[in-house]
Amino acid sequence: MPDRDWHPIAKRLWGSLKQRGQADFYQQSDWALAYSLCEDLSFYKKSGKRSGQMLQTIYSAFGRLLVAEGDRRRVRIKLHEPTSQEQSAAVLAIAD
Repeated sequence: MPDRDWHPIAKRLWGSLKQRGQADFYQQSDWALAYSLCEDLSFYKKSGKRSGQMLQTIYSAFGRLLVAEGDRRRVRIKLHEPTSQEQSAAVLAIAD
């Protein structure tokens, strides 16, 4: 559950992580990292003075969680929407 004090973008990102196909494969440590990164992103977005280095570090860490499609392509993972005959997008990703 997102922290109610997070910046709206951090809340939206956290919510979207739970709806992604790769979320089926996240372990507790991945969720803890994602939570920490959303906390950092919220702090960054709310701060008056922003550091480009801090933002790059946050985005890089999200990349390790394969959040963006480009990150997934880099490691050759492609998620497909499930059809009525398939169980889930995550199962299809493993099957391929």
